[in-house]
Amino acid sequence: MDFFSQINVALRGPTGQPQSAADTISRLADRLSPSTLLADRRAAVLSLKGLARDWRADVGDRALPGLLDVLQNDAEVDADIGKAVLETLIVLCEVDESAPVPARDLGYKYTDAVLVDDKVAQKLFALMADHSFYLRYTALQFLSALLQNRRQVVQAYFLKAPVGVTSLIALLEDKREIIRNEAIFTIQSLISQSPEIQKIMAFEGAFEKLFNIIINEQGVEGGVVVQDALACIDGLLRFNQSNQSYFRGSSLPPVLLSLIGFPPSLPFDAPAPQQFALQLWDVPQKRTNTSFVVGVIGLLARHAGPPDVLSISCTRCLVELGISSNAPTGIKAQALHLIPPNLSSLPLAEMVVTPYVPVPDTNGEEWDRLEPASALDALVELVLHGEYNSIIDGDRRTKEGMELRGAAVAVFQNFVQKEEISEAIVRAMVAQPGSQAPVTPLLYALTTVPVSPLVIPSTTSTHFATLLFSHLLRFSPRAKVLARSIVPQAGSSGQSHNDSSFFVPADGGAPPAAPEADDDGDDADPPQTLLQILSEHLSLAFLARSRADLPDREAREWDRLCVGYLCLLIQWLWEDPAAVREFLEAGALGALVEPINQGAEEDTLIPGLCAFLLGVCYEFNREPGEVTRATIHPILTRLGIDMLSGRITHLRDDDRFKAIGPDSFVLTPPAAPTPHHQGHQAPASAGVPKGEVEEGEIWFDWAFVDFWKSNYYTIQKGIAVDPNSLSSAAGQESAMLIASLKDVIRNQAAEIDKLQSQIKSLSTSTDEARILRLLLTYNVTTLRAQVNTLTEQVASVEEKRRDVEKEQEDLLVLLDELNSKRRRDKQRMREAGLEVSEDEAEEDDEDEDEE
Repeated sequence: MDFFSQINVALRGPTGQPQSAADTISRLADRLSPSTLLADRRAAVLSLKGLARDWRADVGDRALPGLLDVLQNDAEVDADIGKAVLETLIVLCEVDESAPVPARDLGYKYTDAVLVDDKVAQKLFALMADHSFYLRYTALQFLSALLQNRRQVVQAYFLKAPVGVTSLIALLEDKREIIRNEAIFTIQSLISQSPEIQKIMAFEGAFEKLFNIIINEQGVEGGVVVQDALACIDGLLRFNQSNQSYFRGSSLPPVLLSLIGFPPSLPFDAPAPQQFALQLWDVPQKRTNTSFVVGVIGLLARHAGPPDVLSISCTRCLVELGISSNAPTGIKAQALHLIPPNLSSLPLAEMVVTPYVPVPDTNGEEWDRLEPASALDALVELVLHGEYNSIIDGDRRTKEGMELRGAAVAVFQNFVQKEEISEAIVRAMVAQPGSQAPVTPLLYALTTVPVSPLVIPSTTSTHFATLLFSHLLRFSPRAKVLARSIVPQAGSSGQSHNDSSFFVPADGGAPPAAPEADDDGDDADPPQTLLQILSEHLSLAFLARSRADLPDREAREWDRLCVGYLCLLIQWLWEDPAAVREFLEAGALGALVEPINQGAEEDTLIPGLCAFLLGVCYEFNREPGEVTRATIHPILTRLGIDMLSGRITHLRDDDRFKAIGPDSFVLTPPAAPTPHHQGHQAPASAGVPKGEVEEGEIWFDWAFVDFWKSNYYTIQKGIAVDPNSLSSAAGQESAMLIASLKDVIRNQAAEIDKLQSQIKSLSTSTDEARILRLLLTYNVTTLRAQVNTLTEQVASVEEKRRDVEKEQEDLLVLLDELNSKRRRDKQRMREAGLEVSEDEAEEDDEDEDEE
């Protein structure tokens, strides 16, 4: 009753008249003075707490200094008044992002007033050690609110606090879950972007206490508490090399691996246990918790320096999780993305995994165990055929499924970075003497004949096969040499969905089956090489996409297939004159010209890639053959150098090209087109309806985009070079040769000076020294002869370069004179009333603009 009477007196004046809210708040603020009784201060704080919601600005402006005094003087003495004042301060300082701007500004204003010095922060750190439940809890809540508003200021005060770290770490062992959970949430905010606090927390035992919480909460099977604890561990380790080193040296990494069921000390030649590979993933919270665990394992796998036992174990765990487990697709993709780029410590070709596939129509409750296979084979199968061989997805290209296959492509790319590895894989596709070429899954998918209508899974496999084969050849000249000798078996590229013979899709159907040819006949065609097959398939794809009655969806699929072929051929033919000669002699030149000529203005992808490939053929066509640079040059001139250069430049403006990044190259396709494309969708047995699953598609990978950005300018310059002169790449090689020769001369001149100084120092020595002097003199003479020879070579190369530059200048002068004469002749024709075509007139205008 005393409390209510005191409230009544505060709300009514001494004469019993009602007061305004401002007067009441002012009167209550006066009662916060230390000169009043503790009971009066408690009653005033409780009254202000009730008014703070509706009269926040008045309470903050009039009573905030008094509330802070009460916090400093009375909170530790009386837990009730401490709880009440902290709750009032929370109301004043909280910032709701959905609230109006004035309300948010009030929260920041009062937060700045509270943090004007470190007294309040130090008091909060001290109150966290109090035994009162409510005082601890509200102190943590208020500290969290201050961290949310002004994190850096609170972090600076925390580093100076004498008891802050000890008090906060001790709360992680509090038996009351609500306080422990609030402490975890507070630590998450406190360690954010502060390496110093992260180090302090780690050395005060935060890792051990957080792992104890996770284990007591049933590991990844636990709830949100486990998620918050794992988020704290991730925050302590990420971007903090010191904490990572500390964590790696502790006994906790094996505990981390065991959270997802992976044995920490599993022998390399032993398979992963079934309880790790097959788990129940029905609970969404388990997926979230596992994702955090996988993220931390990825940090430990990417160890700076030579790989150790822990990094190898973590890398193997990621490989097993991404390739041979039944984990959710998103977690698999995350695991493969986190595999370190340097896979030399984990030979995928020798590592054996045991894949599992779901039994159809069992809703994922029953699984079949497949035969053990090498991790490399399982990785390639995942890329080519999708997760579980597309048993679940069917014909659908889900965004998650494509992300998983894209992550597997990145792992394959990292694995074949060493030239000897890529060379060995390509060599395995080459037929040995007296035998036929082996039919590997990669080679089969690469040589599958495109037929109309396209089958989406087959098209996607072929596209991914072009990506994998590009990684094998991109920077390996020896692999390119081997690839030219690949002759697939006659039936290896047979139709997977149609047993008909090779036919042109634009004809509307397959021709009748022809009788089998006699292989022993003299007129039998020689077997085609892989490069010839790819050029023929590219021509077929160009012919199929040119049909006028082609549905939009299928036309997009043909475009995607053309992009895959073109990207592979561009990287294969780059700096490989022999491959360029074989490609041109296969009749592919005409197939490239037509898309460049007939491309619509809005179609920049296929014409741009064709122009780039045509430029590569012209730039690296350096071997004698049926089609030479002189043969290609008139075609370039007829097409127009500026038009070709524009086609190449406009490729980078295409959205499908611009959207590719280093982390992901899976795009979201446009909205579903007209209903007549429904025939290409997944069957009803594939799972959920198509509309409920986000689809994904690929066009390029980052490796090709980076390759194109590095080399497109070379091709733009190269197509403008005269066929009889050195190509731009050859000019660069000459400059590099001259530079290297000059470096050799400089080094040898320095060595001569050094030897001469030694000769002078030995001039007064004994007979033995005189013998050494003779030897040194002989060495000097030899070196001088080498220098003279190298100088003559440099002079010869420079003279040749000057001759080439002079020829180019003469050609440019001649070209300018011809252009001037041509303009004068056309001007006379106009003056004489003769007709001049519009194209020629436009060219004249462009020439005048350039001048």
